[in-house]
Amino acid sequence: MAESVLKDIDMDQKAFQEYYPENLSHCYGCGRLNEHGLQIKSYWDGEETVCIFHTQPYHMAVPGYVYGGLIASLIDCHCTGTAAAAAYRAEGRAMGTEPALRFLTASLHVDYLRLTPLGVPLEVRATIKEIKGRKVVVSATVSAEGQACARGEVVAVKAPEHLMFK
Repeated sequence: MAESVLKDIDMDQKAFQEYYPENLSHCYGCGRLNEHGLQIKSYWDGEETVCIFHTQPYHMAVPGYVYGGLIASLIDCHCTGTAAAAAYRAEGRAMGTEPALRFLTASLHVDYLRLTPLGVPLEVRATIKEIKGRKVVVSATVSAEGQACARGEVVAVKAPEHLMFK
C-alpha cells in the first residue's frame, strides 16, 4: 500500500527537508546532512503531508516490532517539516525562499494504538490543525499495511532567529 501512495505523489517536488538551511539540517530524524540519522522525507499530498519510512532490523523493540521511540521521532520530524511547509503556504511563498522558515518541537504527544510491524513501510500522514503566530499545531497518524499504529500531535514553533543565522 505504501508504495502505491508514493506513485500518486508528485515526485518532482523536493522533500520539505531538502529546503532546510544547512546549519539546520543535522537533526537525527530529518537532517539531510546527518549520515547516521533517519533522513526522513516529507511531501505534500493534497492538503495532507506524507512520509514513507522503510524500517530496518535495527529499529526493533522486540522481535518483529518497531521501537516506539522511532515512531515518536517519525511523528516529530514529519510534523515539524509539515509546520514549515504550511507556514510557507500560509505566507503565499514557495519553500526555500528567504527568509527561511524552520520549526522546532514545543510539544510532542504520541498515542500508541497497536504494535507496529517491523520490515514493512510505515506511512506517516499529517494535517494542519492550527497556524497562529509563531505556532503551528499538526496531527499525524503512523500506519503499517493500512492499519493505524500510532497517532500524535506536535506543537511546533518557529525557530528563534539566533539559530537561523549561525
